[in-house]
Amino acid sequence: MMPSPRDAAWSRLAALAQRPGAAAIGSLFSRDADRFEKFHWQACDILLDLSKTAIDDAAMQALQDVAKAMEVLPDRDAMAAGEQVNNTERRAVLHMALRAPATAGFQARRNDGGFEPVGEEVEQTLAAMEQFVRAVHAGDIRSSTGETFTDVINIGIGGSDLGPFMATRALWHEASPMRPLYLANADAHNWELIRPRLNPARTLVLIASKTFTTAETMANARVVRGWLEQTLGNDGMRQHLVALSTNHKATAEFGVPADRVFGFKDWVGGRFSLWSAIGLSIALGCGWDDFEQLLAGARAMDEHFLEAPAERNLPLLLALTTVWHVNGFGFDNHAILPYDHRLSRFPAHLQQLEMESLGKRTTRGGQPVPRLTGPVLFGEPGTNAQHSFMQLLHQGTTPVPADFVLIANPSHPYAANHRLLLANGLAQAEALLRGRSADEVRAEMTAAGTAPDEVERLLPHRVFPGDRPSTTLLLPRLDAHTLGQLVALYEHKVFCLGALWDIDAFDQWGVELGKQLSTSILPELMPEGRVGAHDSSTVGLIGLIRAWQGLDD
Repeated sequence: MMPSPRDAAWSRLAALAQRPGAAAIGSLFSRDADRFEKFHWQACDILLDLSKTAIDDAAMQALQDVAKAMEVLPDRDAMAAGEQVNNTERRAVLHMALRAPATAGFQARRNDGGFEPVGEEVEQTLAAMEQFVRAVHAGDIRSSTGETFTDVINIGIGGSDLGPFMATRALWHEASPMRPLYLANADAHNWELIRPRLNPARTLVLIASKTFTTAETMANARVVRGWLEQTLGNDGMRQHLVALSTNHKATAEFGVPADRVFGFKDWVGGRFSLWSAIGLSIALGCGWDDFEQLLAGARAMDEHFLEAPAERNLPLLLALTTVWHVNGFGFDNHAILPYDHRLSRFPAHLQQLEMESLGKRTTRGGQPVPRLTGPVLFGEPGTNAQHSFMQLLHQGTTPVPADFVLIANPSHPYAANHRLLLANGLAQAEALLRGRSADEVRAEMTAAGTAPDEVERLLPHRVFPGDRPSTTLLLPRLDAHTLGQLVALYEHKVFCLGALWDIDAFDQWGVELGKQLSTSILPELMPEGRVGAHDSSTVGLIGLIRAWQGLDD
């Protein structure tokens, strides 16, 4: 029986990865002086350099063959056309519509088979958001005490927190119109750290939950509502509340005025939602103009993704590099290293974007996935990462691919610091590539006057294997427009990986089980509760918690 075109393409890729020395990178540079020219591409304001990976011409062709066999670009077109590419939930996936003009013609497939245009509703929501943001900043919308709002706190979790938090951390500065703060963790210590910094009379509170039932978000929202009410009273408290939700009945019952509710459709996935009403904290904190530029930057990357051929398509190339590492060599960890402190929350955002999307074990048809899927992501800004986990990347037993994000021009006047930052980022990537041989170590130590026996004793510890893969993304500057491009690039990378692995990248059923179990455990932690039927570990832990809290005395 002949293998299917898909199986044949994957088999050819596997065979290339199994060649002797297939993971070597340094030798590729030795053989090809033009390797950087051949393996870097630019779109919008982003340069993508894949030359420091073990992808050669043959591997790139095989990867492109896999993409063609898996019909990645036709799937892309289906997503853009509004088809229900989130097949388990029967939903369209249209975060691209959130940053496109209505004339772009985005529409969503309904369950009855018809299509619903979405552009006009997106524009209406954006217009309402802009009107509200500009009114708050101008002082036309004031607090219940007549003061201008100076602080905005966003209460959400997951996509309702990570994306907006990441963007405001990247874009906010002292001249920005409001101070944004984020409350996500159900642990009230999070609130206790924020609360002393806020004046309730000048604080605007956003409650971000599509269903307005998210347990952690609503628990925090009740705490913050009570804090407002203590100072401002019930009527005054209402003037400080805003909801980012589609559940108008629940928002009204909570006390949110109807004209302070901003919604979004079910074709907006949580981890892709910062462009929607969920991004209101970005617009309030950083200004509407920055929010518009964020959308415009993402739109520019959307247009590249939709129009560029496969061999020059940055999101697809980035995804294929992950396939080469994960499926070719079994490298199932991945480091995100932004060399810009403003991007300190970028790794956390990508953790949800990629791991919640790609941590799947069944195909879209419900069959077991025949290969590895999403790698584990972790990261920190450089140069901090160099003094924490980079040791493992350089000398650990298993290579860990890394993405270096470098910004050519800073937004501060300290040129010497920025040169040092860039030098470190470039040096780390080069060190991962080159390593350091025993001969190099021996020559260096001997030249320094180290005794021969001491050289031999330390030699094994000071050798670096090299041939550790890394990808570099270089941006001319970090502003709202380039940040939009960068985030959209990774969003589309996730889509491509979902298509390449034949998994639904837009559902997250694994998140639901823990939520369901917590609803049964919660009553058992109440003073009048009794421990129910669980495994012996959970029963023992609940019993000890109750004892230490004095509930069973």
